[in-house]
Amino acid sequence: MFNRILIAYDGSAPAEKAFDYAVDLAAKYRAQLDVLAIARPPDFGDDVETEAILENTQDHFKDRFALMQQRAAQHGIAPAFNVLVGHPAEQIVRQAEEKAIDLIIVGHRGKGLFERWLLGSVSRVVIAYAHCAVMVVR
Repeated sequence: MFNRILIAYDGSAPAEKAFDYAVDLAAKYRAQLDVLAIARPPDFGDDVETEAILENTQDHFKDRFALMQQRAAQHGIAPAFNVLVGHPAEQIVRQAEEKAIDLIIVGHRGKGLFERWLLGSVSRVVIAYAHCAVMVVR
């Protein structure tokens, strides 16, 4: 049913839980697992500051990816990891289209009643524009 699964990862507790779901589904369906993190540049800042922030973000995710690689290997999964720069929802949808993803998995970070109603801006946009199924993990 699923040949290719994309997990959008931001390092939050819901993203960790979503990663566990993604690994489980990838093992069950023998699917390729792609892990995508997004480095979001600041709205305002000079080039040096922006470059430093993006470089720091990429280093942070690479460290996290090493641990995630070990967790996935315990289930016989070898995920592909990628860090892109841009707006999270836009990059998730674009990556899903480019890689012919069958399922996108995202964590939901909303805490209050209003945030639960909104589903979170990234989740909502991904659900609205993705060409494939989207699973939101709480």
